[in-house]
Amino acid sequence: MRWTLDQLQQFVVTAESGSFSEAARQLGKAQSAVSTAIGLLEADLGVELFDRSRRSARLTNAGEILLLEAQELMNQVQSLDKRAHSLSFGQDAKLSVALDEALPYSVISQIIREIGQYFPDLELTLLNGTATEVAQYVQQGRAQIAFHFVRGALPSYFDQCHIGSVAQGVFVPKDHVLTQCDTSLLKKELVKFRQLLMHTEDVNETAYSPKIWRSDSYFSLAEMVADDLGWAILPVHIAHSEKHLKPLAQIDCPFMTLPPLSVRMLWFQGWELNQVSHWVQTRFTELLRKVPKV
Repeated sequence: MRWTLDQLQQFVVTAESGSFSEAARQLGKAQSAVSTAIGLLEADLGVELFDRSRRSARLTNAGEILLLEAQELMNQVQSLDKRAHSLSFGQDAKLSVALDEALPYSVISQIIREIGQYFPDLELTLLNGTATEVAQYVQQGRAQIAFHFVRGALPSYFDQCHIGSVAQGVFVPKDHVLTQCDTSLLKKELVKFRQLLMHTEDVNETAYSPKIWRSDSYFSLAEMVADDLGWAILPVHIAHSEKHLKPLAQIDCPFMTLPPLSVRMLWFQGWELNQVSHWVQTRFTELLRKVPKV
């Protein structure tokens, strides 16, 4: 192989512009230089790329086939240049992020779109799981950073920071009898029904009812509430999801103290946060402030 990337570029530009003269103008070269470069490329490849019996730069059948290959190769060259440019300015080529599956999807999707916009050459890996699982992903080295709901203390080998919170409330099916109950009698009535509790290792959630079912997933709990299997304390954004079989209703329980669910970012102690990690942390904090509280 004696052809060069420069010759390949001139072939692609000529084919896309439809003119040797226009290609020369775009490339800042003399038309004769472009014609010579493409002639040498044809000699090396052993095929004619353009039909020179016409005034315009019309591709031959072989030229049309090889143009697709050449365009793909030039795209790879541009990708290599961009990746090298990012690395030369200290940007990391890879980032693996573990995400609590119960975090607001509106926040996650917005961050992912913006990462694609601001860090187009980043190789991004997203791992999803429960609050416990995402911490394990960091511990195992599968993720560099994680975002999850605070479910108790972390081992000392993690570093962490608080980035925001989301609202939670008590939910039942929309047509449940508790939605009609007087708030002064609600505690007495609530204990008659099964409570669906969030289950996390080493964290004891408050049980108000003698009848308890547990799950390690807020989504699972919400579906069980929709199936009229009990009531549960849920993040508001999950309870209001349109994916449930039956709409859920929030009931006012003055006797309960339900502070917002805290969200934290964690990483393995000693790992220095890179540029993208700092950006994600800041943006996550900003977007969580915009999540509806009711």
